[in-house]
Amino acid sequence: MKRWLWILPILLIALTFGVVTAQAQSGTPHTPTDDEVNAVAGQLYCPVCENIPLDVCGTQACAQWRDLVREKLSQGYTADEIKAYFAEQYGDRVLAEPPRRGLNWLVYILPPAFILAGLFILFQAFRTWRIPEAEQAQASPPVPEVGDEYLRRLEEELKKR
Repeated sequence: MKRWLWILPILLIALTFGVVTAQAQSGTPHTPTDDEVNAVAGQLYCPVCENIPLDVCGTQACAQWRDLVREKLSQGYTADEIKAYFAEQYGDRVLAEPPRRGLNWLVYILPPAFILAGLFILFQAFRTWRIPEAEQAQASPPVPEVGDEYLRRLEEELKKR
C-alpha cells in the first residue's frame, strides 16, 4: 500500500508533462484575419504616401507592409511590438499616435491647456459682462424731476427762435 502512495504522484506528474508536450506540438500556427491586420495597420501611416493610414493605402508598398504585419502577427508579435518595429525602420512619422517623449509631449499637453485657458477667459468675460449691469443699477444717480421753472424757461427759449 505504501508503494502505491509514492507511485501515484510520480505517475500523475509524468502524465501531466506528456499531455502538455503533446498539446504544444499539435498546435497550429495562428493565421491572422484581415480585421486583425487592419486593426494594427490602421495605427500606422504609409511611409511613402502623405497622411494615409496603412490599412487604406492602395500602393504596392503598403500591400507589402500589410503582408509584413500579417506575418509578424502570425509569429506572435503584439500590436505594440509591430508598431515599434515600423517606427524603428521608418521613424516615428509612421505612427498614428506619436510616442510620448521629447517634444511630442506638447501634442498631449497643449490642446487641453488651451481649452482650459479658453474656458477661463470665457468665464471671466461672462462675469465682467454681468457685473457692470448690477453695479450700474445700484450706482446710477436718480434722475432729478424737472421742475416748473425749468419748463417755463425752456418754452421761452423755444419761442424766441
